[in-house]
Amino acid sequence: MSKSPAAYRPETRLVHSGTLRSQFGETSEALFLTQGYVYNSAEECEARFKGEDPGFIYSRYSNPTIAMFERRMIELEGAEAARSAATGMAAVTTAILAPLKAGDHVVASRALFGSCLYVIQDLLPRYGIETTLVDGLDLDQWQRALRPNTKTFFLESPTNPTLDVLDIPGIAEIAHKGGARLVVDNVFATPIWQSPLALGADVVVYSATKHIDGQGRCLGGIILSSEAFIAEHLHNFMRQTGPSISPFNAWVLLKGLETLAVRVRAQTDTATRVAEVLASHPKISRLIYPGRADHPQAALVKKQMRGGSTLVGFEVKGGKAAAFRVLNELKLAKISNNLGDAKSLVTHPATTTHQRLKPEDRAALGISEGFIRFSAGLEHADDLIEDLTAALEKA
Repeated sequence: MSKSPAAYRPETRLVHSGTLRSQFGETSEALFLTQGYVYNSAEECEARFKGEDPGFIYSRYSNPTIAMFERRMIELEGAEAARSAATGMAAVTTAILAPLKAGDHVVASRALFGSCLYVIQDLLPRYGIETTLVDGLDLDQWQRALRPNTKTFFLESPTNPTLDVLDIPGIAEIAHKGGARLVVDNVFATPIWQSPLALGADVVVYSATKHIDGQGRCLGGIILSSEAFIAEHLHNFMRQTGPSISPFNAWVLLKGLETLAVRVRAQTDTATRVAEVLASHPKISRLIYPGRADHPQAALVKKQMRGGSTLVGFEVKGGKAAAFRVLNELKLAKISNNLGDAKSLVTHPATTTHQRLKPEDRAALGISEGFIRFSAGLEHADDLIEDLTAALEKA
């Protein structure tokens, strides 16, 4: 690339950034399936381990294919550095836990994916790390939760599964004034529609399993931040503990990035059309979509997002029984707890991703027994709308 990577638009970066070609001059990025590397001399090996000679040492923490995936994500996200991980939850857990020690304090939005809640509520306290959950929409609660020992704020936006949109710049300002960092899970927005680092976040994490792969093939995660954060807090932690992504998965994700913008735009267009139809459906009592004027945080969506989402949340009248009838009647949209796939997927959060929460806690988050999360795929929008409306007639 003759110009600086930052000079190119995201679609171009998604195809070209980070490519390393071998001596064979391959068109497609090469897949390096190797555990280790050999050295021309003992002196070169010593220099490599001292960090004096650039190169790869061991694929648990460095590999050419993994490096290409990380570099492409760095240039897409506008980050200084990145580390990939075996899964999205490995990325989330590492980003939160690695910089902390006993006696530190974490503040997190209450509206989180179930596994993220486990990390905040159950895992961190085992190691003497205090945690506080707040209503992420209320800036005053973030401010009041701040303590002298608060090191990290953590949130998702839009949230899983009710698609609330949190004020990233406002929350970042509170964190920074209190000497804390802000970690943002950007999965529901994707890097196509939202750039948390540009909005003031310090760290952004992804489950690359979702839109980045986008075709149901493999697991992966990635953490993006400053060089200082990666070097001080993540590099040695990941090197020694090994939450490593496989080179094969990194290669699949790297190739998935080439079509990310095309897929996300198509899925968002479909989600928008689905939301328009379902918003006035008599069997639905509530519909949430970040691209609509009736979204509770519509003004904030326009301010910090470039587009809506590939996901739609809606509540079926009649509770769990009615929601299950809809799910069971669908022919195209498949029941799954995943999202961001080429296939449209539907989830009943109250009995799956958020089933471990107490009923009153689910209710406080807006996760009713009739609530369904719809992830738009790449099917024709008219076919999906016909499938959804036919299923709703059975509710």
